[in-house]
Amino acid sequence: MSTTTETTETYEATDRTVPTRSRHRASYDKDLVHSILDEAYVCHLGFVRDGAPVVLPTLFGRVGERLYVHGSTGSRPLRAAGDGVASPGLPVCLTVTHVDGLVLARSAFHHSLNYRSVVVHGTAHQVTDPEELRTALDALVDHVVPGRSADSRPGNAKELAATAVIRLDLDEVSAKVRTGGPNDDPEDLGLPYWSGVVPVRGGYGTPVPSEDLDPSVALPGYLAAL
Repeated sequence: MSTTTETTETYEATDRTVPTRSRHRASYDKDLVHSILDEAYVCHLGFVRDGAPVVLPTLFGRVGERLYVHGSTGSRPLRAAGDGVASPGLPVCLTVTHVDGLVLARSAFHHSLNYRSVVVHGTAHQVTDPEELRTALDALVDHVVPGRSADSRPGNAKELAATAVIRLDLDEVSAKVRTGGPNDDPEDLGLPYWSGVVPVRGGYGTPVPSEDLDPSVALPGYLAAL
């Protein structure tokens, strides 16, 4: 998770970031976009391979206005991303979504979800600079559990050689949010069907130590605070 100071700036809307439906739910506010990204564990990375679309779920991390996506050095999309010097990069679309509520209307047509989502368009490039690579890998670990990168062994040379990371700048970005109750039609208000919102909430269970963990190793404070 990023520790950079948030701003009140906005991203510029483009043809690709303006939705064709429910435009009133779109936002280009950077603080909102950052908060949605930082709360998500998994993103979906879309690209074209051999003329066909491919969408992969994967871990990611944010450092300021840049996203880092992790993969294997043998991964085709990461190889296709290149280093930005000899390769033009890989055109991608990255998305994250949170479901906050089930919206149940009196009619089947008006059932919906309350959600927060972000869509990022851009060109991804493989990270080759050793210092940036370590920064990216720390961000990926800390995105899952803040503070964890400083409380674990860093990657060694062999592990780093087997790991690839691509970067994607936050340039063409939009958020979309739905809140509130169902939009029942006036003529349906008298129907005898329950209507409302079922909140969807996430949570953490009690951490379970590894069977081979030395009993003297205490539970870290950042885990106890989850």
